[in-house]
Amino acid sequence: MNTKLTLTIEQSVIKRAKEHAKEEGRSLSTIIENFLKAITKDKSAANIEINPLTKSLRGSFKAPDNFNYKEELIKELSKKYR
Repeated sequence: MNTKLTLTIEQSVIKRAKEHAKEEGRSLSTIIENFLKAITKDKSAANIEINPLTKSLRGSFKAPDNFNYKEELIKELSKKYR
């Protein structure tokens, strides 16, 4: 069941958030709801056992500051499926 929520947020933040939501093709309500779900998720679910090999790889790759994951993914997938 959805319930209406009233928030007091700086006007410039609301404007940027609405523009972001429009660019993403999502509603601002959906974005905020997903954010709240993410920060209030069950902490016990985060305590899963990670494979030792996976743990050893953590932090082994440092991407450049200007690295754009989506752009690189599109580029590599377009090469693969030509």
